[in-house]
Amino acid sequence: MIIAAWVLALGLLAFAFEHHLSGRSNPNQNLQGRVIEDGAREVVLSRNRGGHYVAPGHINGEPVTFIIDTGASDVSIPAHLGEELGLEPGATLVYRTANGRIRAHATRIEQLSLGPLELRDVRASLNPAMGDREVLLGMSALEALELEQRNGRLTLRQPAR
Repeated sequence: MIIAAWVLALGLLAFAFEHHLSGRSNPNQNLQGRVIEDGAREVVLSRNRGGHYVAPGHINGEPVTFIIDTGASDVSIPAHLGEELGLEPGATLVYRTANGRIRAHATRIEQLSLGPLELRDVRASLNPAMGDREVLLGMSALEALELEQRNGRLTLRQPAR
């Protein structure tokens, strides 16, 4: 009985620690947004411990994790997620990245959402050099939004349509 209690206690501690760590890498897991009185929509993101803005969202209705990247020209998606997200690879593109030149495939995202923000027909690329599951939310999406950064928070605002 004592052993079972210890195993249960250790399991609960491991679960709590994992939850604590995931909150540090993505403090925006429970993303809240709002519609402003003029019809604009906005979401406020907190910076993670690494200094990045990370948030959950959707591409074509499928859940993804976005990293806000104003240095990326397009939304950059790990190539291995393309089929899962319903994306078709198109023309080969060459990008200059911090890690050198890479070849990727052009694609279009039918629908992209981040909290209450929703974008349609967004230019993107399927990047075979990305092995993880995080999607870089680049300027092809961010150009449709207003960005304001202050005190470790990033406000993304989508003007009323």
